[in-house]
Amino acid sequence: MATHTKTTLSFNYNRGTLDDKVLLQLYRAMLKPRMIEEKMLILLRQGKISKWFSGIGQEAISVGVTSAMRDEEYILPMHRNLGVFTTREIPLYRLFTQWQGKMSGFTKGRDRSFHFGTQEYNIVGMISHLGPQLGVADGIALAHKLREEKAVTAVFTGEGGTSEGDFHEALNVASVWQLPVLFCIENNGYGLSTPTSEQYNCEHLAQRAQGYGMESHIIDGNNILEVYTQISRITEDIRNNPRPVLIEFKTFRMRGHEEASGTKYVPQELMDMWAKKDPLSNYEAYLEQEGILSATVKERYAVEIKNEINEHLEKSYQEEQITPDLNTEMEDVYAPFRFRESVPSNTTEELRLIDAISQGLRQSMEKYDDLVIMGQDVAEYGGVFKITEGFVAQFGKERVRNTPICESAIVETAMGLAINGKKAMMEMQFSDFATSGFNPIVNYLAKSHYRWSQPADVVVRMPCGAGVAAGPFHSQTNEAWFTHTPGLKVVFPAFPADAKGLLATAIEDPNPVLFFEHKKLYRSIRQEVPTDYYTIPLGKAALVREGSQLTIITYGAGVHWALDLLKKKTELSVDLIDLRTLQPLDKESIIASVCKTGKALLLTEDSGFGSIMSDISALIMESCFEKLDAPVKRVTSLDTPIPFDANLEQQYLPLERLESALQELIDY
Repeated sequence: MATHTKTTLSFNYNRGTLDDKVLLQLYRAMLKPRMIEEKMLILLRQGKISKWFSGIGQEAISVGVTSAMRDEEYILPMHRNLGVFTTREIPLYRLFTQWQGKMSGFTKGRDRSFHFGTQEYNIVGMISHLGPQLGVADGIALAHKLREEKAVTAVFTGEGGTSEGDFHEALNVASVWQLPVLFCIENNGYGLSTPTSEQYNCEHLAQRAQGYGMESHIIDGNNILEVYTQISRITEDIRNNPRPVLIEFKTFRMRGHEEASGTKYVPQELMDMWAKKDPLSNYEAYLEQEGILSATVKERYAVEIKNEINEHLEKSYQEEQITPDLNTEMEDVYAPFRFRESVPSNTTEELRLIDAISQGLRQSMEKYDDLVIMGQDVAEYGGVFKITEGFVAQFGKERVRNTPICESAIVETAMGLAINGKKAMMEMQFSDFATSGFNPIVNYLAKSHYRWSQPADVVVRMPCGAGVAAGPFHSQTNEAWFTHTPGLKVVFPAFPADAKGLLATAIEDPNPVLFFEHKKLYRSIRQEVPTDYYTIPLGKAALVREGSQLTIITYGAGVHWALDLLKKKTELSVDLIDLRTLQPLDKESIIASVCKTGKALLLTEDSGFGSIMSDISALIMESCFEKLDAPVKRVTSLDTPIPFDANLEQQYLPLERLESALQELIDY
């Protein structure tokens, strides 16, 4: 008579007070992503999907964390966290069509894999740059905290991602602001082919929490009961005592970074050791030994999941490939925004540019209770330019928030606020410092609506410009970095009244807006400005002066340089166009004016090569060539960094070259 021997388990399972129903639910929840993955690997070999990032062997983490979370709480997973999506019960055909690049997916064929989010299931997917989602989780959690909601936000990263600056910035912000974020590190041994020994020099990644005054835990990521019970306990505690917690899950990546990578660089004995710790087979054996999982139930689960996979795969196959539609592609770059004109009253007061911006921002804060201002020194100090002076007394520190010096994390936090129903305004202390937040601006804010229909309701204020002898790191006019990026709107006012009305519209607009403010103009330009709230449409240039001989097209300080010159050249008849908004660009006004005058001078404080004036020059040549009486002339700053010395700065700027260039064009 044969003797039945028990399978030796790699884990000590402690069910605690969990009933059989929960134990079986966790098993089925792990079995489903495993069976989907096994099917996907077959389809990959058949060429029916293009790429696959396997999470086989890591299912206990995704399933355990998601099962411990409430459905209304946000989760920000990575590309190995299929179990997050399946545990949230997203219909499989939508996942399948996403991976096939079809319309029923979440990105309309514009992105692949798990690079998507869905508000319906409170999931916010990753981007390939990994780090930005950590700061986004901060913003989502901040919105919960501001509304006094007892909610946790869980965000995933791999051990490799913990080396990125975004990881450290996000942890620091979460700790300083005591945000209810569960930071989940899946330490699976390798970043592509680089082992952990070459990625960090500490025994445990959980130790990194100590530097940020954070609580941390190490959890066996292959033990589903440990994951589920520990995370259930921790998340419930966070809901009642809001704070960030760092979790390091010890696990292993059993397949390549993606399937084409393979695993030849992994020692075989390491693969064999972790194969014995497979989270699904161990848990299955435990349930069978405890008499909780019968052969009948096990078979029923497998059949049900297999049928569901096949049914939804067939449905996804029957859906036709996307037929490109140019209008749809162009319209989806920006979230829909219907401009609502707010007409100002006749009551005005003389304001400097800086005062008009401050007044407009204050009135927007009064109009929108969900608007949050963030930036370095913006609270009690009022910002380095004093634009938010007095705001804390009126709106409180919850809505006017000093930030650590971490531009990337604060841009990401602003995005998270937008995802969770808030409006966000971030002040870059100087536009030059946008380089430290460049990645989330151009890759996250700009692309979110196009990728998965999520508006980025964020305004980034950008004090910029030369003329104040501030040198290479505080004087740049770097708007061209952003006009080149589809999905961003770029505003650059020259006058106080325009600045106030355009800022109000930028805050109303659900799209990301870079709002440039010239520092030299802050206190040197005055104008009568309506005292109440009003809006000015984006994408509409202003005709500052009207004439017939020539068109000058400019913005920012260039408008005032041109006006000063035209006061001397009273004999000239010139159309002077102040663009005001650089993206979207008022092409119609440009074309109409140049076709009327036949000559165009393009003036910018930016360096010449690659500036927005290069594109406007091309636009004029393509649209007005037969109407031109002279070549288009650009007058720009030198193609050098901005120097500090006043004489060198004066040489750098185009002002000294403007008059001769204008005369050359008149005489042509």
